[in-house]
Amino acid sequence: MKLRNRIGLGCLLVLCLAVLGLGLAVSHTSACGAAPAANGAGAATMRAAVHRCYGSPDVIRIEVIARPALADDAVLVKVHAASVNPLDWHYLRGTPYLVRLDSGLGAPRDMRLGVDFAGTVEAVGRHVTRYQPGDEVFGGADGAFGEYVTVRETHAVALKPANVSFEQAAAVPIAALTALQALRDKGRIQAGQQVLINGASGGVGTFAVQIAKAFGAQVTGVCGTRNVQLVRSLGADQVIDYSREDFTRGTRRYDVIVDNVGSHSLAEFRRVLQPHGILVMVGGSGKGNWLQPLMAPLGALIQARFVSQTLAPMLAHLDAADLAVLAELMKTGKVTPSIDRHYPLAEIAEAIRYVEAGHARGKVVIDVD
Repeated sequence: MKLRNRIGLGCLLVLCLAVLGLGLAVSHTSACGAAPAANGAGAATMRAAVHRCYGSPDVIRIEVIARPALADDAVLVKVHAASVNPLDWHYLRGTPYLVRLDSGLGAPRDMRLGVDFAGTVEAVGRHVTRYQPGDEVFGGADGAFGEYVTVRETHAVALKPANVSFEQAAAVPIAALTALQALRDKGRIQAGQQVLINGASGGVGTFAVQIAKAFGAQVTGVCGTRNVQLVRSLGADQVIDYSREDFTRGTRRYDVIVDNVGSHSLAEFRRVLQPHGILVMVGGSGKGNWLQPLMAPLGALIQARFVSQTLAPMLAHLDAADLAVLAELMKTGKVTPSIDRHYPLAEIAEAIRYVEAGHARGKVVIDVD
């Protein structure tokens, strides 16, 4: 065998071993650790939902842990309500395994759960100028399934409109930001356009229908039979029951499609897109612990280079300016959060299990206090 071939085979072997090693590292799940001893007398504590290992909602525990420290540029918020998102159970389970590169190999680096919150500012750092104790706010911060969170004043926090309850405000951040950024930034929505929301009755979908209407679009919502009236009540001009009609086989063409569920192939979506229409794919699609959820978005990125239509996968980002936009939409009555169920903090495992099963109509809220 020539030296060149031996070197090539050696490099290939090393690469295979590296990939195997990475796969074993990211898929390894450590056993749940025990809760540490209680903090010393006088330490500030709080109740919070924690997970000391990756797994099903059964691994969640309500524990007394240290209250988060307040930085000079942050606010401390007493959480009144929070809400559940698919993001929560992905980080709870550590799947797909690639999320563990961010959340921790073997076991989560941050045992706290939850992002969406609404509450009252308890204290502010010495450099904070936008907020003061007593302000009612909402936003996104790690550990929202707990009695307190801290968030930097320039990051994902905004004043809660007076006409919106804490429970409604807590339902907003991730889902409504996703809908707003999908329509405005990725979809480049314009008044008068034909917009289809696939998965119109879920957390993102219920906001997307209302935000699209606020932009002046003609909105078609796709949902199951039991949710037709809900989607119609949100302002959809047309509602398609997917159990009775396949919109990808219809004659109507859409300028923008926001797909929240991954229920059709790229070819099927493209069939009902205008020649220069935009398909926005929210999150991943498909199930699996490895790359399966990413295959459709990756396929879209590749295919988009060869077609006139725009195929745009997206992941939302928490943004204070966009939270302020949503606050104004709620203040003026153009957006009203749709809440399916309430759970107390003690039943957070059941709430996450319900959302993961795909049963939620709109948002599921956690009553923290």
